Amino acid sequence: MSASASAASASAPAAPAPASPAPRSSTASTAPPTEAELLDFVRRAAADTELIASLPLDPEGRTWIRLDGPGGSEAWLIGWPPGTGTGWHDHADSIGAFVTAAGELAESSLAARLPTDGWQTLELTEGVDRERRLPAGRGRAFGRHHVHEVRNESAAVHAVSVHAYHPPLPRIRRYSRAGQTLRLEQVERPEDWQ
Repeated sequence: MSASASAASASAPAAPAPASPAPRSSTASTAPPTEAELLDFVRRAAADTELIASLPLDPEGRTWIRLDGPGGSEAWLIGWPPGTGTGWHDHADSIGAFVTAAGELAESSLAARLPTDGWQTLELTEGVDRERRLPAGRGRAFGRHHVHEVRNESAAVHAVSVHAYHPPLPRIRRYSRAGQTLRLEQVERPEDWQ
């Protein structure tokens, strides 16, 4: 894994920059990484104190550094100022994993597979909401079409996390949510954040 030498601040990942050394992936490039391998990678990266310390933190907005993940995956080191979050979104056809390296993150997710295309608004049934608290060292892996929202709910403490996706994100769909109604608002493609 290598980290970009510069970081960006906004709501989507930034363009890669020159690399510096970091923990190596054990996944061979001949086979795509599994969810478990992505989770192992982000856990090792989150434990790399030098890598975590390399991320500039901004009190106003999220910051990130792009990393080289295992088996051609896309990975990010992300800083979360107090009170920031992603909003509801998915990662299209990519599998992924993330681990909190510092602070604590909260994740809201849906325990239901949504149709990938052909809809604008969905009415969710009762019982599909899941909530997780992810303090430093905790994380999770997820499959394709996982819909979630990640937040730093702290009023005073910055959080840092490591994320990995395979294949590299082809798109991110962003949603608004009012009660049990989920509405597709925007589709972002790599050229929107790289």
